[in-house]
Amino acid sequence: MAGRLLDSFRSGGLPLTDHLAAARTILANERTFLSYQRTALAQFAAGVSLIEFFDGPFLVTLGVALLPVAAVTAVLGVARYRRMRALIRDAEHAG
Repeated sequence: MAGRLLDSFRSGGLPLTDHLAAARTILANERTFLSYQRTALAQFAAGVSLIEFFDGPFLVTLGVALLPVAAVTAVLGVARYRRMRALIRDAEHAG
């Protein structure tokens, strides 16, 4: 995607300000995706830690509950990234 933006800029079809805005948008989408994955990993690690290191029923239940929450967070991150990537691609082709 960044290659098409660069080609548009070199051919004179995309002003520098638009090129930089598009690059920032692409990077922001990737940064948000990584944030979702980091959060999911932290939730998973917290859940496993609660299950393995504590014996209280409340903490173990909380740990077990965090595991599917981590999976949902990871899936939502992937879905959001793909949806935004498609919107960015459509905006790139429309411009």
